[in-house]
Amino acid sequence: MPMTRAAQAVAFVLAAALPLPALAERSDDDILHDSLTLVFDDREPARQALAALVEDGDGRLAHTLITAMRFSPVPTDELQAALRDLTGAAADTWFDWMLWQERAAAPPLHPSYADFQRALYARIDPRFADFLPPGVAHEIRLEEIVWGGVRVDGIPALTNPDLIAAGDAAYLRAEDLVFGIEINGDARAYPLRILDWHEMFNDVIGGVPVSLAYCTLCGAGILFETTVDGEPFVFGSSGFLYRSNKLMYDTATRSLWNQFTGRPVVGPLTGSGIELTIRPVAITAWGEWRGEHPDTRVLAPDTGYQRDYRPGAAYSTYFASPELMFPAVLYDDTFAAKDYVFGIRAPGGAKAWPLAAFAGGAVINDSVGLIDVVLVGDQATRTVRAYRRDGIRFAAAGDDLDRLIGDGRTWTVTEAALVADDGRTLPREAGHVAYWFAWAGYLRDAEVFVPGQ
Repeated sequence: MPMTRAAQAVAFVLAAALPLPALAERSDDDILHDSLTLVFDDREPARQALAALVEDGDGRLAHTLITAMRFSPVPTDELQAALRDLTGAAADTWFDWMLWQERAAAPPLHPSYADFQRALYARIDPRFADFLPPGVAHEIRLEEIVWGGVRVDGIPALTNPDLIAAGDAAYLRAEDLVFGIEINGDARAYPLRILDWHEMFNDVIGGVPVSLAYCTLCGAGILFETTVDGEPFVFGSSGFLYRSNKLMYDTATRSLWNQFTGRPVVGPLTGSGIELTIRPVAITAWGEWRGEHPDTRVLAPDTGYQRDYRPGAAYSTYFASPELMFPAVLYDDTFAAKDYVFGIRAPGGAKAWPLAAFAGGAVINDSVGLIDVVLVGDQATRTVRAYRRDGIRFAAAGDDLDRLIGDGRTWTVTEAALVADDGRTLPREAGHVAYWFAWAGYLRDAEVFVPGQ
């Protein structure tokens, strides 16, 4: 998402030309009326509405005031004072109040909140209301759904994008990072400098319908198989976030999905038990990927959208900063919030390895859940691949990590498997890179590899 979105949020909403939905269409409840006045009216009427809400004294209205803080013409310090009166808690900014809301045993939602939230976001884009209809099923807290600063599909997904031969990709430098994928011998490269602006592609690779869901905010590009019950889903970016993670949506049911878990969390598919299968993907340098896959195809720079695809044009400030742009609690301080980790979810458990453990290139023999794995990676290019090892201990056969030694044999590192010189194979395990705060937030029971321990 563009870096200017948070700074533009308040001005955009207050300047929106979209008409305010008639209150009678939503609710006749006085508290709902006051809540909408708090965000949609001029400062003095909004102040009067705030006073009425505080006088009501209902702690459940804290969620309404926290949501309103980004949009209301009432000064922030007055909203903070109102929140202190309602909750007995103290925080300094909207960001801090959101963290309080996530951490605390906060009161339940006021009955008017869902209508308030829907009306607020429909003012920004009427299509937001499609995601939050009355009585919508949800397994995440509605009050933690926040606007990311763009409208629906404001970050446009690339669906069946044009690809070009490696030799025609003159726009790429050898050091540019790409998402490298190979399925059934079909090798593709999707440069991060383009995906930073789109955060999602829907494609068919090696005959398999897949989507790469890339959340720039949490540093995670996760490749999902999208076919469920014989039909592939097509995904887009909703414009909403949850704990600094994008909420994608499917075009068939307009359910919201958690990008990190591959589960529908708001809308018709909530509770369906669907969880998308994760496929292997590697972040690596274009020069290395092209050298290993000379027949690869690569995303064409002419995507049909006008974006600045130069290196670092999107998110360079965010990527270089230790701070988050949107609120999310750091549930484990083993590593810094935006330290990169490589994570695997396997039968019987999940585990994360810090990318720092792969500094200079490394081979790590370990286990996750019920399986033994060997990880081959290099921190410099953010590259890690994982394979089953079935009790075999591996070591690098050379400096370039394309060969391993194990069980008295030489093994070739390929995208699909480790292949021994006697023909044996050990399959690749799916995993992905992410910022630590996201992995620790969504997989709190996962194991952690700590170098030296």
